[in-house]
Amino acid sequence: MRIWGLTGGIGMGKSTAALVLRRRNVPVFDADATVHALQARGGRAVAPIGHAFPGSIRDGAVDREALRRAVFGNPAALRRLERIVHPLVRAEERRFLAAARRRGRPLAVLDIPLLFETGGERRCDAVLVVSAPAPEQRKRVLRRPGMTPERLAAILARQTPDRLRRARADHLIRTGLSRHNTRRQILALLDHHAFPETR
Repeated sequence: MRIWGLTGGIGMGKSTAALVLRRRNVPVFDADATVHALQARGGRAVAPIGHAFPGSIRDGAVDREALRRAVFGNPAALRRLERIVHPLVRAEERRFLAAARRRGRPLAVLDIPLLFETGGERRCDAVLVVSAPAPEQRKRVLRRPGMTPERLAAILARQTPDRLRRARADHLIRTGLSRHNTRRQILALLDHHAFPETR
């Protein structure tokens, strides 16, 4: 089974790309959704986060806004949070890949925003990077509820710059034009590699 990484900065179009892949019968591991599940009621990250960040738990789940305030602008706190969350996400990723192998899937995709930042590309046979022009990225992200320019700046500061991410890509998916154009690029890539079961 081949493993592709899917990554890109916030607002660059990962969700659209992942949806195209899923619709072509490609299993996609969503790291962000996994983090949300781990921090929800009953999630395995709730207790250790509550211990490390008192006041961050509400009604049995992580209060994401309280946690965000606890780590915002505090690199040491952010590293402490990552030491809790990243190993749990990796364990879920291993389960996902094992299940895909058992089902005989020819390709699985790891949708991980911080793929390069966490060394995740070493676990992949190839990396797809989604990229859009910076003004388009900013416009998309600032439309999100609760997003501010300051918060966007803090997120971008943690992420590999787009130009460096593009330079490290095995396959670049340009998402600045339209969803149809993004879809066409991804389908062409799948067809080029002639993966069975993705038609």
